[in-house]
Amino acid sequence: SAPQKLKGADPVKNFAKWKNRYNKTKARVKRERAEKKPEWQLEREYIDKLVSRYEAINIKGAVKFSDFPISKKTLLGLQEAQYRQPTEIQRQTIGFALQGKDVLGAAKTGSGKTLAFLIPVLECLYRQQWSSMDGLGALIISPTRELAYQTFEVLRKVGKNHEFSAGLIIGGKELKSESERIHRTNIVICTPGRLLQHMDETATFHASNLHMLVLDEADRILDMGFADTLNAIVENLPKSRQTLLFSATQTKSVKDLARLSLKDPEYVWVHEKAKFSTPATLEQSYVVCELHQKVSMLYSFIRSHLKKKIIVFFACCKEVQYLFRVFCRLRPGIPILALHGKQQQMKRVEVYNDFLKKHNAVLFATDIAARGLDFPAVNWVLQFDCPEDADTYIHRVGRTARYKEGGEALLLLLPSEEKGMVSQLQEKKVPINKIQVNPDKLQNVQQKLEAFLAQEKEQKERAQRCFVSYLRSIYLMKNKEVFDIFKLQIQEYALSLGLAVAPRVRFLNKAQGRRAERDGCQEEQLSGEEEELKSFKAGLKGSVPHIKGLSSKSEDSGEDEVSGEEQDVDQRRALLVDADKDNDDDLRDLDLLTVKRKNVFNLTGDQENLDKPASGSKKKVNNETKFSEAKKILKRNFQVNTKVSFNEEGEAVQLWPPAQRAMISEEGEEEVSGINVEKARERLKREDQEFDKEEYSRKVKAKHRERRLKAKAARREASKQHAQKSDDEDEVVAYLANYSEDEFDPSTLPDPDKLENQIKSAKRKLTNESSDDEEEEPTAAKKKKAEQDDEHGILDTGLSLAEDEELVLCLLRGTR
Repeated sequence: SAPQKLKGADPVKNFAKWKNRYNKTKARVKRERAEKKPEWQLEREYIDKLVSRYEAINIKGAVKFSDFPISKKTLLGLQEAQYRQPTEIQRQTIGFALQGKDVLGAAKTGSGKTLAFLIPVLECLYRQQWSSMDGLGALIISPTRELAYQTFEVLRKVGKNHEFSAGLIIGGKELKSESERIHRTNIVICTPGRLLQHMDETATFHASNLHMLVLDEADRILDMGFADTLNAIVENLPKSRQTLLFSATQTKSVKDLARLSLKDPEYVWVHEKAKFSTPATLEQSYVVCELHQKVSMLYSFIRSHLKKKIIVFFACCKEVQYLFRVFCRLRPGIPILALHGKQQQMKRVEVYNDFLKKHNAVLFATDIAARGLDFPAVNWVLQFDCPEDADTYIHRVGRTARYKEGGEALLLLLPSEEKGMVSQLQEKKVPINKIQVNPDKLQNVQQKLEAFLAQEKEQKERAQRCFVSYLRSIYLMKNKEVFDIFKLQIQEYALSLGLAVAPRVRFLNKAQGRRAERDGCQEEQLSGEEEELKSFKAGLKGSVPHIKGLSSKSEDSGEDEVSGEEQDVDQRRALLVDADKDNDDDLRDLDLLTVKRKNVFNLTGDQENLDKPASGSKKKVNNETKFSEAKKILKRNFQVNTKVSFNEEGEAVQLWPPAQRAMISEEGEEEVSGINVEKARERLKREDQEFDKEEYSRKVKAKHRERRLKAKAARREASKQHAQKSDDEDEVVAYLANYSEDEFDPSTLPDPDKLENQIKSAKRKLTNESSDDEEEEPTAAKKKKAEQDDEHGILDTGLSLAEDEELVLCLLRGTR
């Protein structure tokens, strides 16, 4: 057995064998350690191998992400995030971007543009062995906060194996906390406004080491008015950077931006030769309905698609706010969410994440959700309001039918919008079919909305804001062939929102006035042309003198017509001003577009003269008082509603309208609601004589009494001070006299000039006090008091008797 062999074996020989084996192993380990390189060197060699494969990239032959020369860390992140096969835009863009070229990419919505720029960003920084100490290496700019947040989440999944730091820099968050970390951030995903704010205000933020700039949805960034901001950002970036620019639609502004910021770019237009500009798996249709039927149509649609995931697009935020609250009250049987620009940032992120998780839900959103957001498994996109143009339509419907998935889109159009919008969509290669709605399945919710607004005043105000905001969005649209606000049934639309009466809209009233003026001018021109034609025909017949007379008459009549039309215009303006006066506070900021012109060469003199009567009428209208309103009510014989309640004693108390209270009780007068002007005027006169004058005289006497008391208190205080001074002076004089052995010292005498001034001021005070008393006392009492003052009046100078004598002697010497 083995133990017996070991016992019988020689231990010295066994030790020798073990030692030889140990020495061989030790030598091999030393040799391997000598040959082994440090990790940083191995990684550097691995990166060099990847870079050497860049030139041999086969774009057409790349079926998997691993076919590209991409680092293991990125490939592992893609695999964990379930990204296996590249899309067409990713296949073409990644190849050019890895080679360091600028790329201008355009592809349909849902084609995977986000990964097409995130992979090159990660690989660029990995090649450079970037760390947090190196600062900003890549900058990704998105048009909306939601799209920036979504890009940041995808980057976290794909790049979690790398050691880069990434930051989300968007509005709605604290600037201070961002500025403390931004200088250590390697990849910044941001919106343009907040980025420029950091460039201006954060001292530690700089982009001097930037390697890559990405502009996602570039056309939307420019449409939102960020052109100047974007130009300022690009100017602050180094010229040696690599730039990637992506958009679903290529517009003139995008091409201009590409020409300014890209150097010899590679154009990647994946679907340039495609038959349609929207995904093939997307079914698109539109319905023509009246404006006042839209709300009922939306409710009926939601009720018939309770097991679907739906996004509804609206034109403005206030429309989303009102209809979201109303539909929550209607309880359609499916969760409803709202996403718009007026929400706080944390709320927007919460709604975004909530809609991502839900399988059946409806999201009411504005166009902030129309760009780039990738909501999984959205079945329907319903466009409640007509989009601004065909590009906006393409981006909206792109929220469904994402990469190889199906989806449906429905567009609600007004009869006035159908022709212009459908022709625009056909030009952009958008296949869309018209469908009819079964009117029997339409559920009318107008009465329920009216009931909600009657219960809650806040809902009514929201409905009014929604109404005005929608009209303003239509009014400000550039394409007037599609969006004509004067063709809308405004009164019916207000009723469909639950309002009893359509609110007055200032900018709409003014637009109607301007349109009426323009139509009047056109009629004048037409009439002038007709007259010229008539005179020309008459001239051909040979009746020239008769024609002249006619022409002069026609000119006179034309002037009369012009003056008549001017009067009509003035009347219209006066009506408009009257309409404006009663407008709500919420609607006062709606007159957005007003142009002020300088009258340099007196070109607008005639217009100013025309405007003068209108301004006069405006002043007259503005000076309407409560008195005139009361008169109108009395003339029309309105019966004012009254509200009466009973107190604890059982007496009836009128709460509304406030009962007219008189200071003088009148017998036999019945309580009448409202204001009786004549009786009120008589009562006021009586109250003025019997009550108001007495009250006024009482107040005056109280004021004088208070003034006298104050004066007496001041005199007492002054006399006390004088008495103290005189005691001190007496002591000093007595001490000096004893010390100088009855010798007279002239310096001890008071200064006569000062004393004279004191006497005069004392007299003035006395006369003022006496005059105040005389105002209140009758004349007979005044005379008696004056006689008593003459007999017993003693002048108190506030000095001692010796000083008074010396003062009198000095005064007598001066008079001599």
